[in-house]
Amino acid sequence: MSHRSLIFGGMAEGVTEIEGLLEGDDILATARAVEAFGAKVERLGEGRWRVTGQGGFTTPEAVIDCGNAGTGVRLLMGAAAGYELTAVFDGDASLRKRPMKRVTGPLADMGARFDWNAAEDRVPLTLHGGNLGGVEYVQTVASAQIKSAILLAGLNATGETVVVEPEKSRDHTERMLRAFCAAVDVTEEGEGWRIRLTGGQKLSGTHVAVPGDPSSAAFPLAAALIVPGSEVTVEGVMLNPQRTGLFDTWIEMGADLTITNRRVSGGEDVGDITARHSALKGVVVPEDRAASMIDEYPILSAVAAYAEGRTVMRGIGEMRVKESDRIALMVAGLSACGVAVEEEAEGFIVTGGPVKGGATVATAHDHRIAMSHLVLGLAAEQPVSVLDPEMIATSFPGFVDMMNGLGGDIGSDAA
Repeated sequence: MSHRSLIFGGMAEGVTEIEGLLEGDDILATARAVEAFGAKVERLGEGRWRVTGQGGFTTPEAVIDCGNAGTGVRLLMGAAAGYELTAVFDGDASLRKRPMKRVTGPLADMGARFDWNAAEDRVPLTLHGGNLGGVEYVQTVASAQIKSAILLAGLNATGETVVVEPEKSRDHTERMLRAFCAAVDVTEEGEGWRIRLTGGQKLSGTHVAVPGDPSSAAFPLAAALIVPGSEVTVEGVMLNPQRTGLFDTWIEMGADLTITNRRVSGGEDVGDITARHSALKGVVVPEDRAASMIDEYPILSAVAAYAEGRTVMRGIGEMRVKESDRIALMVAGLSACGVAVEEEAEGFIVTGGPVKGGATVATAHDHRIAMSHLVLGLAAEQPVSVLDPEMIATSFPGFVDMMNGLGGDIGSDAA
């Protein structure tokens, strides 16, 4: 939502006021990119930003450095592809390992051109945009990033752009485009959606209230579930049905999880979530739930370590091409902490029980791996340490202070 509000505001004509922006390193990289593409971007206060768009992107003077932001780079490429410009996209060492053809492929089908500056399928790359034509694209993997890139390019393409999703992915882009005055048609098709928009549409600046991120809320809620005597409430969490797979899974595991004060904010369902220490049981997570919680499997597996029985997580091979191979890293970290875990090609199985801890866990500079193991350590018999914790700031600045404020003990000796 934070990435999208900045990018859409930069594409729009006029002023976009944003409140609740997540000020992590990834988002700040996107803010700098939007400014480089010609918009005026101002920070007004904590979480309050203003973007003044000029009705489109222009050729940037320097390389667009997206840092570690996979969402940022893929959405920005889609947005920029619709304009007659040339831009070089790059990122940090982690982003340079992540596949890009899943996005550049359909954008090339629409008429964009790409030069691979180093290894093919990886940044750095050069985009030559403009003169796009609409396309009908059938998703082979449920990915909101791919869908969003195509739709953003389609805004400035001739004809109609259609994305067919056999399996639904999160629909933040469709909802927010409407808030920016774009016409987007979404119809049910089997178990998925058909999304259509006509090219030549102009976005208009608006007000965006960014709700709480379920992926971030998961960490304090998880800590409450596994630490005896705990109760934590996180207010204003997004409850979009395409983002609540983790909460549904926890409830199936027996979690004492309640949602109150349901309301609509910024076009999204939100509510306050309370988690209390719970006696949990392992479950088989439905494979078709993966798209709604792909970023939450690391923290789910940490919680599953304290559940009775086996928690089976399959159909999640996408985890291997995130900021790191998250399956391999969670298996290694959990095993080092004394947890019984079995690795599979497309998933893993965690068998719960007492967690010994006492390990120092390699994170490969992945923020979710680091936070998941630190939460795991809060209830372990011995402290758990993680390497390279500075990457937590990419998505959750203030994580350590917040967790300590809730009663945790995370410090330089643990992280």
